[in-house]
Amino acid sequence: MKGLYIGSTGPWAGKNLAAMAVGLWLQREGLRVGYMKPLGARPKTVDEIVGDEDAFFVQEVLGLEDDPALVTPVITPANLRTCSLADRKNEMERVREAYETLSRGRDIMLVGGCGEFLHSGRHAGISGPALVRRLGLKALVVDRYDGALHYDALLGYREVLGDALAGVLFNDVPEDYLRDAEEMLVPYLSEHGIPALGIVPRDRLLNAIKAVELAWRLGGRIVSGNRESGRIVEDFLIGTMQVDNFMSHFKQHANSATIVGGDRTDLQLVALEGQCPCLILTGNITPDEIIRTRSEARGVPVIVVREDTYTVARKMEEILNSQKLRELVKIRRAAQMVDNTMDYPALKAQLGF
Repeated sequence: MKGLYIGSTGPWAGKNLAAMAVGLWLQREGLRVGYMKPLGARPKTVDEIVGDEDAFFVQEVLGLEDDPALVTPVITPANLRTCSLADRKNEMERVREAYETLSRGRDIMLVGGCGEFLHSGRHAGISGPALVRRLGLKALVVDRYDGALHYDALLGYREVLGDALAGVLFNDVPEDYLRDAEEMLVPYLSEHGIPALGIVPRDRLLNAIKAVELAWRLGGRIVSGNRESGRIVEDFLIGTMQVDNFMSHFKQHANSATIVGGDRTDLQLVALEGQCPCLILTGNITPDEIIRTRSEARGVPVIVVREDTYTVARKMEEILNSQKLRELVKIRRAAQMVDNTMDYPALKAQLGF
């Protein structure tokens, strides 16, 4: 029986995406696939059983129905006062027993990481490297572009893991960085014993969010355009410039929500006439009747939030970067993108099949 640990250089990098895509591919290859996520950071209760939200979802996509207590034997408490960290010095044996139980009758186990590969889980003795060593796993590391790719971290992982590092999957790489990644970074990492198994290009749809969920995440309320609250937001613009400049800038960014002060009726009208998918008004200022009427006519939801424009823009960036794959259309699209780029034969060889 083989085992593959899926870790990452940071949070929200695409570990779940990799687990689902790889798991579905292995199943199509006729292999019996199991899954676990030893450390959970997003507690969720289903039928009075506590598990990890991400683990529940990955299991559902892979068609698995294993006991959540085995799938995620260690859950980080939301409130530290409810559990002493000192009592969690070493949870490795509990994880190992769960792994052995889940692996019975399976050809391969996928082990999902939590947070950053090197450090997350150290308080419980179940960091990524510790799990790879104790359970005899290979490791696939997902590295998501966030202004750069993290080759120094990957070199460090190679030093720690040696040949147990099966390779790296680069994720969310923008078009203007793809050539550098392919022609410079991939050969460099290969020389240092780190196979680059794939480069997934950026796709705005995968980080998109519905306006109604965006309102909830921002702590705001939709005051008009409710019938179109399911519109998709892929990016955002900040309306703090002159109207003429804003109009030309706005036309170049389709499907971008517009964040603008509640007192800037002029920019609000420009955004509405330009068919922005969502208008976000800051400063807790309710729009006037003209804006409400136009938003209803154009089918553009208007969200009112309390914070200032700068604060809301920072929240928006975090929300879009941390979007979880939860919709079936996104999962299919993302899995196909991974399939298009992943060197599955090389991964299979690394696993020893």
